[in-house]
Amino acid sequence: MNGIPLARRAAKPIRVTLAKELGAGIDGAWWPHSAAMAMELPDLVGALHPQLGEIVAIRVNWSATEGQLDLETIASAAHLTLSGAHHRRPRLMNIDGRTACARLLVVPSMTSQALGAMVLRTAAGLPTSGGSGDGRLFQTACVVMKMAEAESENWSAVPAVS
Repeated sequence: MNGIPLARRAAKPIRVTLAKELGAGIDGAWWPHSAAMAMELPDLVGALHPQLGEIVAIRVNWSATEGQLDLETIASAAHLTLSGAHHRRPRLMNIDGRTACARLLVVPSMTSQALGAMVLRTAAGLPTSGGSGDGRLFQTACVVMKMAEAESENWSAVPAVS
C-alpha cells in the first residue's frame, strides 16, 4: 500500500476532493497547507488510495522554478476575462493508480479559506453554498476551472516523458 502505515494520521486534515466519476479534464482538486507540497504528498497518496488503488505514478505540469498562479489576484480582478488573462498556468497533477487515474488542480496554499473551499467543491462538481457573498467567489472558481480545463487540454496534447 505505497509503504504508508495504516495508522498514520495527518497533523492537519488533507484538503482534497474527487468527482464521483473520473475522466473529465479536471477530476478534483488538492489544496496543500503549505508551499512545501512534498511534505504533504504521502497524506495525499493515502487519501486517494481507496479511489485509485495503489498509486504508481504522479506527473505535474510545472517545474520548481515556476511561480504559482495567484487565485487571489483573479478574485480581486473583476474585469478579468479568460481570453485576456495573462497569468501563470494553473498547476495540475496527474495521479495514476492501479485501478483509476485522476487529474487534480492544485490550489495554491496561500489561497483564502473561502475561495479555496469554493475551488475544491467546484473542481469536483460538488454543490456550492448559496449564501450571500458567494456569487463572486463562485464566479472566480468558475474562471479558475476554465483556466485549469484549458491547461489540462494543452497538457494532454503533450506526450508524457518516460
